[in-house]
Amino acid sequence: MTGPLIPSPFVSTPLVSTQWLADHLGADKLVVLDATVLLYTQPSGRPGYQSGHESYVVNGHVPGAVFADVIGELSDTEAAFPFTKPDADTFAAAVGALGIDNETTVVVYDSVAGQWAARVWWLFRSFGYDAVAVLDGGLTAWIAEGRETEVGHVEPSGAVFVAHERPESWVSSAEVQAIVNGDAPGVLVCGMPAKEFSGETGRTPIPGSINIPVGALVNRESNRLLAGPELRATLAPVLDADRIITYCSGGIAAASDALALVLVGHTNVALYDGSLNEWAAVQPIR
Repeated sequence: MTGPLIPSPFVSTPLVSTQWLADHLGADKLVVLDATVLLYTQPSGRPGYQSGHESYVVNGHVPGAVFADVIGELSDTEAAFPFTKPDADTFAAAVGALGIDNETTVVVYDSVAGQWAARVWWLFRSFGYDAVAVLDGGLTAWIAEGRETEVGHVEPSGAVFVAHERPESWVSSAEVQAIVNGDAPGVLVCGMPAKEFSGETGRTPIPGSINIPVGALVNRESNRLLAGPELRATLAPVLDADRIITYCSGGIAAASDALALVLVGHTNVALYDGSLNEWAAVQPIR
């Protein structure tokens, strides 16, 4: 970007519009992240995931955006389940390498329904950093509006980021089990598609869960999150709960539910990181 230096912007909400980003693009201490992960079908017929970096390079991205590798750099690749959250030191090193320090404003997007961007936003939040927002509508909305994109890899400049863990952002399988047993307060919200939640795909949701699929949160024509009243109406079945735990298959769609809940003002939301991948593995064989 050329021209006079634009002052560092401030985000007061976890969601910003494409116009907001266009107005602040090129600002000092603003880093834009493309967090795209792409779904594909494996030869076995099961879903698989691949980095969106090639699409970012070849098909284009928001000008100046750097690529955030959710699969490799922003997950614990040694964990038993994919997309497990990294530890604080690993996360701090990864985002520092993206040019982010503790004075940076971060806007993150993806090229699908926003769930990958929401996952990165939740990771930042859980490691004590709130100057982060998801781009409403993501790359889809940006392109639909005829806004400029660029191709090729953008190499970030290094920085030092310090993480401060918020352990209340996550729950373990034992805590989920306590909720299921009625021994702890909380409502379980599942972000999987309705067909998966119903068991048509062979996976059984956690008992007592309420299904709020990611697709129900988004306007399909614009790819943006529903407007405030519509979003509240979609979340209405759980908004009266004192504590809400979100989950899905692997902790990704769950982050979109968490984002939506925070946007409408819920203050006690946590994410079950292992989600059904872990839950199915820890349940006793009957």
